[in-house]
Amino acid sequence: MEFISLGKSNLLVSKNSFGAMSLDCKEIEAFGEEADEKACAIVHHAYSGGMNFFDTSHSKLVCEKRLGSALHGIRHNVILATKTSAQSPAEIRRDLNDSLFALETDYIDLYQIEDPLVVPLKDGSDGLYNELLTLKDKGIIRHIGIATENYDLALEAIESGLYETVQFPFSMISPESVVALVNLCEKKDVGCIAMQPLNGGIVNNIPLAFGFFQQYENVVPVWGAHTDEELQQILYFNNHPPVIDEEFKKEVENVRLFFN
Repeated sequence: MEFISLGKSNLLVSKNSFGAMSLDCKEIEAFGEEADEKACAIVHHAYSGGMNFFDTSHSKLVCEKRLGSALHGIRHNVILATKTSAQSPAEIRRDLNDSLFALETDYIDLYQIEDPLVVPLKDGSDGLYNELLTLKDKGIIRHIGIATENYDLALEAIESGLYETVQFPFSMISPESVVALVNLCEKKDVGCIAMQPLNGGIVNNIPLAFGFFQQYENVVPVWGAHTDEELQQILYFNNHPPVIDEEFKKEVENVRLFFN
């Protein structure tokens, strides 16, 4: 597994990482009473395959609990990220305490503001960013990021210099404006985390999608594998990367043109 630094955070994460917000997907829930065990098995599969970065959210408390249970005993070997959509410092503290309990840990490596209405700024009237700084000073969170599907907010967060990572949707069918955001992250030394690397399931060609991300050295896609088979494909192409030649690029462009 290749590892890269997440921008100026210097978090050394696996180039291909695990999106744990899918641990409550219908494929896993179909196992009924064994769903928790199945989720644990998928997380262990990802870890044994070399993934060390696991991303989830407080909005998916079941996923946090399943991830925390799966990482029991190996927490010190992984980099753990979660998110909060809190609107006040008190809500941040509440969400963080819930997440720490669910994830069975006493600190979060990367804590992200999720889907904010505006980008929280230092000394802002909402007090959100300053609360994150206080928690960081206490060592309860180690690094600060933002996760958003809003292009303008992502751009503002990158330009602000306040966030060590920015997570936003990026896939092989994303428009050129999003590619520009990715390049700006690299220029500003901001960790770039790609949510929805398969565009919510619209892209079903994993080899092509995987090869696409290999062209962006600063991007960490978080793959939300729903089954062992999906995860196995991702791990396989991690070890046997597709050849990026003119034929590959032409095929990617054909897919982009079809969807755009």
